[in-house]
This record gives sequence, C-alpha cells and structure tokens, in this order.
Amino acid sequence: MKRTLGAASALIVAGALAWLFYTARQIRLQSTRDEAQPADIIVVLGAAEYRGRPSPVLQARLNHALFLYLRGLAPLILTTGGAGGDPVYTEGEVGRAYLSRRGVPSEAILVEPEGESTAQSIAAVGEIMKRRNLTSCIVVSDGYHIFRVKKMLEETGIKVYGSPRPSKPEAIDNWVYLRQAVAYGLWKIGIRV
Repeated sequence: MKRTLGAASALIVAGALAWLFYTARQIRLQSTRDEAQPADIIVVLGAAEYRGRPSPVLQARLNHALFLYLRGLAPLILTTGGAGGDPVYTEGEVGRAYLSRRGVPSEAILVEPEGESTAQSIAAVGEIMKRRNLTSCIVVSDGYHIFRVKKMLEETGIKVYGSPRPSKPEAIDNWVYLRQAVAYGLWKIGIRV
C-alpha cells in the first residue's frame, strides 16, 4: 500500500512538473509573438509609477500602445493598474495622463484604476469591455506576461491578440517564464494572483 501511494505521488509530482515546464515553454513562445491586428481596444497592463510618472517599464508599454493606436489598429486604449501603495496616483491614471500628453484624445482613453494584481485588473477589463460591447482587444505588456493575460481574457469570451512591448529577449531570465507558469497554474485552480 505504501509503495503504491509513493508511486502515485511520484507520478503526480512528475506530471505537475512536466505541465509546469511545458507551460513555461508556451509562455516563452508567446512572449516573442506580435499578433497585433485590428481590434476594438488596446489594453495596457499597468506597471510601477513614481509620483505620477511612469516607470521605464510602464513607459515602454504605453509607447507601444501609442504606436499601435497611431497605426489605427484600435480606436480606444484602456490603461490598467491601481495605486500600488501610492496615496495620490494610480498606474491607470498615470497611463492616461501620459497618453493624453502625447495627443491621444481623452475620449479615446479608458482607465481601470483599481486592480492591485493582474487577476483583479483583468477581471475589471472584462467587465469594462462587456459593458461597452467590445469583443476584441490587443494586450500590451511584457512578453512573459501576455500568455496568462490572454488566457484570462479569453475565458470571458473576448478575442485577444498579444503585442509585447519591445525588449531584448536575451535579457529575460528563464525563471520568469517558470514563475508565470506557476501563476497561471494557480489561476487555473482558482487562486487569483
């Protein structure tokens, strides 16, 4: 009996590890794919902001979204992200201000300023899109982040195209893909991170 239990446990662990590494590989492949094409809206995932100024990562995401918007791929941009401990600014509002200063009309920018995690932001994005009858989006984030975000939005029935911000792929540590695979796995079993 103990032997059977041990063998079953080993199989479960081996299966979980195989799934984890397979998913990490899928995340890595998605991270290099730019699927940008016409959609209803461009969704920019938040990143740190510093006293009302976007961090370099957030700025790169916003610049990429602006590039896609100026190419005419979507008429709207949705910036996301909560306060992250800042008592005055949210990532979403900083994103809106940044894009406005670069000529995007205020009526073309929607903001999700409450999300304190990817799962919270994506749930809010899904609600905003449903209320406005938007059915497709281009997601802009770091490449390693897009796989999980796409899966979350696709589960709500939204057609999602990933478009990673420009970066140097060789600068990405392989552990990032594994961490995203763990986060995706947790999300799949109902633990929202």
